[in-house]
Amino acid sequence: MTQNNTAADDSAAPPTFAAPTVRARPLVVATMILARFGLMLPLFAVLSAGLVLKLQSLLPAAQVVPNLGMITSIGAVAALLFDPVFGRISDRTMSRFGRRRPWLVIGMSGLLVTLVVIAIAPTPLVIAVAWILGQISVNAAIAAHTASVADQLPPVQRGKVSGAIGVAQQAASLGAAYAAQMFTAQILLLLLIPGIIGLVLVLIYAIVLPDQPRPYPARSDAGVLTVLKTFWVNPIKNPDFGLAWWSRFLVVLANFMFVTFRLLWIQHELRLTPGQATQIMATGVLCFTIALVVAGQVAGWLSDKLGRRKVFIIGSAVLFAAGTLVLTQAATPAMFFVAETVIGVGFGVYVSVDLALVLDVLPDPEETAKDLGVFNIAMAGPQVIAPGLAAWIIGLTGSNYDAMLMTAAVIALAGAALIIPVRKVR
Repeated sequence: MTQNNTAADDSAAPPTFAAPTVRARPLVVATMILARFGLMLPLFAVLSAGLVLKLQSLLPAAQVVPNLGMITSIGAVAALLFDPVFGRISDRTMSRFGRRRPWLVIGMSGLLVTLVVIAIAPTPLVIAVAWILGQISVNAAIAAHTASVADQLPPVQRGKVSGAIGVAQQAASLGAAYAAQMFTAQILLLLLIPGIIGLVLVLIYAIVLPDQPRPYPARSDAGVLTVLKTFWVNPIKNPDFGLAWWSRFLVVLANFMFVTFRLLWIQHELRLTPGQATQIMATGVLCFTIALVVAGQVAGWLSDKLGRRKVFIIGSAVLFAAGTLVLTQAATPAMFFVAETVIGVGFGVYVSVDLALVLDVLPDPEETAKDLGVFNIAMAGPQVIAPGLAAWIIGLTGSNYDAMLMTAAVIALAGAALIIPVRKVR
């Protein structure tokens, strides 16, 4: 009898963590944006240059591409698996410090330790193990941060703030590029300085964040069912969520096919030394970031103003594909900068609206972080596939980077097409 009454009470209780209706305070928004910069800065430092430069210091040139593909892929597998796991853990955390705050701090602290290990690693195996642990750690923080966006922002505020978060994320890419330029020969500083900056920014956000503690135990399922549901949102019951998931998967796959091999592409196509290539990459990422900031802010504002998301997502993917095709014709640094600018406009529009669209189609306010973790598989999954797929195309075609870029363009266009049938948002 007692169990039946409890079940009835639980089912009758309204959701405690429904979307807010009051705008978040400016200080919360500002630190939220800076925290995203802090989360991504060390990640981009590793992915854009750190791994390449570290492997080049340990291995013959012919072994760098396959080892880079392997290490980035297995690291992305860890991200894919642990983002939704930590999302579910975050949703169910009953700490007096809140649901998100503990994982923000723990995750970034763990990442900083693994960055030091990567910098001093004597073999590719040690690098791979450290990167796996780093991805596990940082995805605890990323899952908590992304969920906190849904926790704090009402729908009318999501487009603009999501755009600013997207800009901050890409600004982190620029910061990582300049760190690579400054510390090409000092890998420990290249990874440690971004890691410390990231930890400080995340700690500030954790202090400011009005993180609501969970006052009661979360809904629970038995054993295996709970584990399986961690990685699953039913696409039949939630078709908009499924379509948005696959759209992001394909667009991110296209992006990471180039990003993973950007530095090697510059060295190969423009025939530059690693030091020269990092300088060109930094300028290219600067062009990309300026274009992204302008396009992202305009698109985020317009998306909220017009109440539309889909047209921006579709247009951004088309622009991204066009930029990758321009890149196939780039034989000089100037052409590379033009291509990066076009890609920056496209990706700026995409990141400014994509997160807002995702938040609009989430199925369950009680399990925001878990569902966002499932959605973030569409961010981590392509990072598993992209390095291997890109490396395979490059190797199959005799170091033909153009074939890889054209494949990426087609994939981005397919991602744009999938957003058309989404119904819940316009």
